[in-house]
Amino acid sequence: MITTLQAPLWIELLAAGLGGLQGALFAAGERHRRIDVLGVVVIGLAVSLGGSLLRDILLNQPPVVIWSNGYLLVAGASAVLGMLVQRLLARADWTLTALDAVVMGLFGAIGASKALALGAGEVGALVVGVVGAIGGGMLRDVILGLPLSFLQVGTLYAVAAGSGAGVLILLVGLGTPVAVAGPVCVIVTATVRLIAVRFEWRFPEQGPLRFRRRVGHSGEPV
Repeated sequence: MITTLQAPLWIELLAAGLGGLQGALFAAGERHRRIDVLGVVVIGLAVSLGGSLLRDILLNQPPVVIWSNGYLLVAGASAVLGMLVQRLLARADWTLTALDAVVMGLFGAIGASKALALGAGEVGALVVGVVGAIGGGMLRDVILGLPLSFLQVGTLYAVAAGSGAGVLILLVGLGTPVAVAGPVCVIVTATVRLIAVRFEWRFPEQGPLRFRRRVGHSGEPV
């Protein structure tokens, strides 16, 4: 029987807090929108808890972030704290990126393993894992009326989440315990994400196929 990856509560609350901080930092970069304190809290909650919320909606499960007070309180308080100390946090950009990569892997592992435990197929579990990992950013963009960031040219955000979730699903299918496959998922996700950021790996921008026309000796195309 496949079980859901059970992360210690303090780790999940830490992840929720980090999401709140990231939401506050993002709001700080949107000064032209004149976001107030309540807006910062809402964005922090979206970034922090959006992945878990969308994951449970996809799986037709009671949203854990609603039924447990701790997630909402920690995420909201962290968003306010992030607003107050945003200048200090802005200098720790790489540290926050690294922590974000780990949190992505954690939520991706929880989402994919939860989907498998509920009987979802491998492809469905992969989708749930990716949504769990990047859902906070998706919900943030929807609230602010922005283009979904993972659909834009960027540093393989969704690819990192999918890589980790895919490795977990493969390992579980081979009989590896979730307690082992889960941490591997986190490591793979974080590694791919950080390498992509460091070396600016990204998909090329979309465009039509272009065919080179052969030119004859006379200079006329053939």
